[in-house]
Formats: sequence, structure tokens, C-alpha cells
Amino acid sequence: MRSEPRSGCAINAAVEVLGDSWSLIVLRDIVFGNRRHFRELLTLNDESIASNMLSSRLKKLVDDGLLTRADTVRGQKAAYSLTEAGIQVVPVMVALGTWGMNHRPTSPELTVRSRILAESPELVGDLMDELREAHLGITLPESPRPRASERLQAEFEAALGGTS
Repeated sequence: MRSEPRSGCAINAAVEVLGDSWSLIVLRDIVFGNRRHFRELLTLNDESIASNMLSSRLKKLVDDGLLTRADTVRGQKAAYSLTEAGIQVVPVMVALGTWGMNHRPTSPELTVRSRILAESPELVGDLMDELREAHLGITLPESPRPRASERLQAEFEAALGGTS
């Protein structure tokens, strides 16, 4: 159900999908918060998204091919998963976080993740691979290193411990 962009410009095509006030925030919460159900996305969102707005954005992200929605039977919560296109938005989020950190007022505790990812490009790639495993079922090869999410969480906690 994807619509054609207004023009053939690549920036326009991306902005039509990602340029509203909520789509990237919803993706952020799925990527970094591992929130896959409507109720989690609604109640654990720092920006206080309204339920009708969340419902609209989830539908749009599914229609635009960034998320899939698992079919449910009565009584089960629908789970949302990233598609490959959704996973490939991670470097865009990292770039936007870096820009926001450098050019807008932010709080140190909410900027930690952006700083860590901006300083660790290999962590971004590892995180994307981990998301492919969690959302697409692609098995990662065994690695002696801790998982990207564990490394990011450890660095996040260490940075917050250093700011207290």
C-alpha cells in the first residue's frame, strides 16, 4: 500500500516516510527500547505520544514497509517487527542524534546513547545485525564479543554512572 513520492528526489522520498513528528520516535523505541507491542510503545514513550497518533504511525510504518505486524488471535497482543528497510534507518537515527547532540539543547542522560553510537561506528553495524536476528530471524555467527545491545547498555550505564 506504499504511495508514490511527490517527486523522484531521494531526500523527498525519505522525508515523506520519516519526516513527521513521530515515525522516527516510534522506530527509536522499537530499536533501542525493544518495545514491540502497542501498550509498551504507548506507556514507555518519553514524549507522551497519544494513542491515536501511535496507532496511526504504526499503521503508516507498516504500510511504508518499515515494520511488519504479526497476525494475532483474539486475546493476544500484536507484535511489531522491523523489516530490513526499518533496520537500515538505524544509521539515519545515529546521524540525527549526532546532529541534535551537537546543535540543539539536550539532556546529558538522554544524549548518552547518541554519543556512544556516534563514537563507535562498528557498534552501529553490530546492532543492525543483532536487530536482523531479533526481527528477521537471521542467525548471527558466534562471536567472542558481547552482543551489541549488551555493549551499548554497559557503555550507557558506565556513562550515566560517570555523570551522577
